Amino acid sequence: MKLLFLTDTHIRASSPQNRTDDFVATLKAKFREVNEIAKREGVQAILHGGDLFDIPSPSLAVCGDFVQIMGEAGVPTYGIAGNHDVFGHNPDTLPRTMLGFLDRIGIYRLIHPGNPLFLEHGGMKVQVSGQHYHYDLDRRDPRLDYCVDRVEADFGIHLVHGMLMDRAFMDGVAHTRVDQIVDTAAHLTLCGHNHLGWPEVKHNGKIFYNPGGFVRLSNHPSDAQRRPQVLILDFTSGELVIKKIRLKSALPGDEVLDRSQNEEAAFAAQRLADFVQGIKAAGDYKVIDIGAIIDEIAGREGLPGDVREEAMNRIASAQERLAVGETKR
Repeated sequence: MKLLFLTDTHIRASSPQNRTDDFVATLKAKFREVNEIAKREGVQAILHGGDLFDIPSPSLAVCGDFVQIMGEAGVPTYGIAGNHDVFGHNPDTLPRTMLGFLDRIGIYRLIHPGNPLFLEHGGMKVQVSGQHYHYDLDRRDPRLDYCVDRVEADFGIHLVHGMLMDRAFMDGVAHTRVDQIVDTAAHLTLCGHNHLGWPEVKHNGKIFYNPGGFVRLSNHPSDAQRRPQVLILDFTSGELVIKKIRLKSALPGDEVLDRSQNEEAAFAAQRLADFVQGIKAAGDYKVIDIGAIIDEIAGREGLPGDVREEAMNRIASAQERLAVGETKR
């Protein structure tokens, strides 16, 4: 058995402001290259780590183009939902998103928490479990989202769209360290969300890894220097062998990213632009980290958890109404 893993594809209809290429065309080329890799390697399925789309409700035209390309892979795609795939960081809104629709018609099959997928081929049985992004991820007990209690197969893979890090991260940013979840029963834990990625960590025969995002959306120096990649998870020997394949269609950062400004300044400007756009441009429905803002207010005012949850639910509903209104226009 062989599986292909990728994450954070962020399908969208326009180019980020700091890309100098035709981002949509580049993204389509990457997906076609993934199809070629899948066929060359003879994989049985593709696993996706979340944020298939950049917004929960992309246009049908954009979605149709990419769904057609994805279908040409010739194998099923299974995955989880990222923060950009749902409204208000709330996975309960999945039935009303494009990702949820694709799941319903069997094009992109979601792996829901508590309901693992079992793949069998060549005498090997692999259990694939998943955890969608939600507004308490990396803020509550990490074992609830990152740890698998048992594996009922030869090998267990757990997918999480969360801020798992190989070491302590900056203060003020919610994250989970690998050393907090080493008691998981999963043999391999794969994460997305942090586009920069980090080197694989091995502990007592278990592997934890974030290979980095499929696309580069920022002008941060680390993002500009890396080359997007996919993973081949090869079980043909009876043991897991991870093969890293850099995408040839992903050009060097200095050829596709605007370097006219100081890189750090450009990164800060991009973050500010995304924030402003998230408030002003209803057509893009950008999701800012409203959960962190509500957390801060709830903590300062001593508000109970049910009040915070109701606030997040109302925000998700408002974002859905905006999306529906824009679609009708």
